[in-house]
Amino acid sequence: MVLLFWIAVFIVFYSFIGYGILLYVITRLKRLASSSYKKSHSFEVNHDSLPTCTLIIAAYNEAGCLEEKIKNCQSLTYPRGKLRILFVTDGSTDDSPEIILKHSDLLLLHQDKREGKIIAIDRAMQHVSTETVVFTDANAILNKDALINIAKHYDNFSVGAVSGEKRVISRAPDEDSGIGEGIYWKYESTLKKWDSELYSVVGAAGELFGIKTHLYTKLPHDTILDDFMLSMTIAKAGYRIVYEPDSYATETASISIREELKRRIRIAAGGIQSISRLKSLFNPFKHPILSFQYISHRVLRWTITPFLLPVIFFTNIWLYQDNPSKVYAALLLVQSIFYLLALVGMYFQRKKVKIRLFFIPFYFCVMNYAVVMGIIKYFRGTQSSVWEKAKR
Repeated sequence: MVLLFWIAVFIVFYSFIGYGILLYVITRLKRLASSSYKKSHSFEVNHDSLPTCTLIIAAYNEAGCLEEKIKNCQSLTYPRGKLRILFVTDGSTDDSPEIILKHSDLLLLHQDKREGKIIAIDRAMQHVSTETVVFTDANAILNKDALINIAKHYDNFSVGAVSGEKRVISRAPDEDSGIGEGIYWKYESTLKKWDSELYSVVGAAGELFGIKTHLYTKLPHDTILDDFMLSMTIAKAGYRIVYEPDSYATETASISIREELKRRIRIAAGGIQSISRLKSLFNPFKHPILSFQYISHRVLRWTITPFLLPVIFFTNIWLYQDNPSKVYAALLLVQSIFYLLALVGMYFQRKKVKIRLFFIPFYFCVMNYAVVMGIIKYFRGTQSSVWEKAKR
């Protein structure tokens, strides 16, 4: 029981905090050992040498935000004649196709049948003739130089994909889901910076990422996390995924915790599916650094870590009763306070009262509950690969 307790504590600590500490130390040592660090992170961009690019936006019933998205796309800085903008609106039953057709500089693909995002992307890729492709969501607003800051990395042959940064904003400073989601993504962004500096980002987010066109691979049509799987397939082939925080996509947080929970459950189900399809990444002899990053950053969080949280709590109670030492007492007290704050946070959230001190523990518990539910949905076969957008 003692061994079980301390192994579980180590895994949970390592998953959420320890890996970040280890990454920080390794990247700082790497910087000290590399005299070329500053040079490689401050190169100037030659606009004339940038590759041709197609910006693909898969939009399903996004009429409410399309005008803003179109204006954003048209304002992006990129060499004249080198950028194509392509919208795919398969299955949309609102005015999305009509809104896009008003703009002669945009390309539109539309069919009445809705078959899922990955099939829509496959259709779009058949119309791509440019050297690179950037994918973004219809509700995500890109910074003006986002495409240039992605494209500048492709001079490096080892780079196959570039992941932009996701930034979450709330409609109100104290919006419930925005508090937790915003903090989570700030921490994730920091880890991605260090992952990229060490070797490669472990998967790109669909809000904004780019790839070299010739590296695109068709995925099974039941793929849940198409963005993660597409980018990791490129990484598995031996290319790096670079993180570029100066290319960012801004979107509002989910309108409620219920909507955020639905989104997190889908991601968790997709995570388990991805693990089952990326088995070769468990071979450290084939992918030494990538395997370490993949297991540390993704696999542990998507598999055993959420189940170990109750194991730690209840074994802690048992061990304290058997041996009431100060160590077990302190750990039990910390856990009890944390979960009490989470319960209070849940109560306040239902009462529409937002207090950050209580909400963060609550959001942490919601995220781990979502992983458990996502695993259950995946193995029951009840998680559809057809994307359902969260209300924002």
